[in-house]
Amino acid sequence: MYRYTEFDEAFIRQRNAQFRAQVERRISGALTEEEFRPLRLMNGLYLQLHAYMLRVAIPYGTLNGAQMRQLAMIAQRWDKGYGHFTTRQNIQFNWSKLGDVPDILDALGEVGMHAIQTSGNCVRNVTADHFAGAAADEIADPRPVAELLRQWSTDHPEFQFLPRKFKVAVTGSPNDRAVTRAHDIGLRMVEQDGQPGFEVIVGGGLGRTPLLGMVVRDFLPRAELLPYVEAILSTYNSFGRRDNKYKARIKITLHELGLEDLRARIEARFAEIRAEWSGVDQEILARIEQDFAPPAFRDAPVDAYTRARAADPVFRAWADTNLDEHRAPGYAIVTISTKAHGATPGDATAEQMRVMADLAEQYGHDELRISHEQNVILPHVHKSDLPAVHAALKAVGLATANVGLISDIIACPGMDYCALATARSIPVAQEIAQRFEALGLEQEIGAMKIKISGCINACGHHHVGHIGILGLDKAGVESYQITLGGDGTQTAAIGERAGPGFAYDEIVPAVERLVSAYLAGRAGPGESFLQAYRRLGAAPFKAALYPEEKAHAA
Repeated sequence: MYRYTEFDEAFIRQRNAQFRAQVERRISGALTEEEFRPLRLMNGLYLQLHAYMLRVAIPYGTLNGAQMRQLAMIAQRWDKGYGHFTTRQNIQFNWSKLGDVPDILDALGEVGMHAIQTSGNCVRNVTADHFAGAAADEIADPRPVAELLRQWSTDHPEFQFLPRKFKVAVTGSPNDRAVTRAHDIGLRMVEQDGQPGFEVIVGGGLGRTPLLGMVVRDFLPRAELLPYVEAILSTYNSFGRRDNKYKARIKITLHELGLEDLRARIEARFAEIRAEWSGVDQEILARIEQDFAPPAFRDAPVDAYTRARAADPVFRAWADTNLDEHRAPGYAIVTISTKAHGATPGDATAEQMRVMADLAEQYGHDELRISHEQNVILPHVHKSDLPAVHAALKAVGLATANVGLISDIIACPGMDYCALATARSIPVAQEIAQRFEALGLEQEIGAMKIKISGCINACGHHHVGHIGILGLDKAGVESYQITLGGDGTQTAAIGERAGPGFAYDEIVPAVERLVSAYLAGRAGPGESFLQAYRRLGAAPFKAALYPEEKAHAA
């Protein structure tokens, strides 16, 4: 993984000292909250319902044991003993005191972390496939490219005040685990004539106007990636709308101009600036790639794993759901669920973070990843170590065997924390998880993506959930709309709104009716909810959701 250079360290120290002075001026009253707002947002600090919230960047979701341990320390010393992992592969501290924030930023700087560009109308944290560098289906590790983009975009003088925030996602696999088509720029690694390059997707985004991105280049040679990304951003900066923040994202620019027009403008800008790129970016990329060399995988027997799997049904259930195939023989990718039934999705206590840090250092080649699904990944674990890893996770409530199942829910903080939210998200996620645990149906249901947002900003990615839930305020009462058939993978789709919303006490029974309709109508246990929805269409699911309409029609 990337390690800070002397330049990086000096940059962070200077930036933190600058913000410390700004905080002191706000506390003294020399700055009003209105004057302070753009300054704090440039440093990842939000003012939420109850307190300031600090959003810390975890670039492309990668961190090491020392960094995770430092996050645990921050949670315990300056917050309420926990942090919240987000769909942007960041971590949020929800109870920050303004006077403590400069000390928190200095503590982050000690381990090569920061909160820069986790807010504002700039290029946000570049995200990546959380299995990058480990997945068996990967063409190449995309993280060096993500790091190059991070370095290039940080404090870029032209792109600090874009029309709106700008999100980039990168994947090196044909199986899209980074939701690339829901980003302003999605980069999917592909090969042409044996050479790696990228399919470039532009104009994706969720929120109040959910749109999937469109391909502007089928194949872009890797050496041309950075100037081409600059051409996209430069074009957007020139033609993106600034008169209405709800129409300012590049997805609206794409919608208004059309794909061919936008592509032509990007290509014209690319032709104009390409000659200015001397190749230094490729030299920097080559140096970055050295930081992402694969760890020294060991060749060892896997007998301990085989014995544990045969003898312990609890371990076997966890292995079946929480492990994925690794590119190295004898290894596995471990997904640590933060979704224990009844827990807040994405939350981890300081104790849990320390245990994960210990496991990464002892068994995981000192690497951890944060997924956009709000879970934590140990990307490189030898199978012989899995029984010990499982036992350690179980001791701190992190061994829930539910990854990819109905209780592995994405949920934004909702009205419990967020000043923008119009409904609660966390309690809905908790009640759904507990309900289906009580019914004992999780394994029978199989693969299921439920995603919940507490407002139309869609931080919970509900538009791309197999079942999406959007909480709204209807005349002072919470109302929950359901969308069906969403998908964030390589077969991406925006979910279809099912019909009228449901009251808070009706939403869990509504989800239960949906699941019952799926179980009754699927072709067999091997057909997932999404597959069944695509085969059957919306009608049987709408009938299950609104039985009174069916009765009225009869």
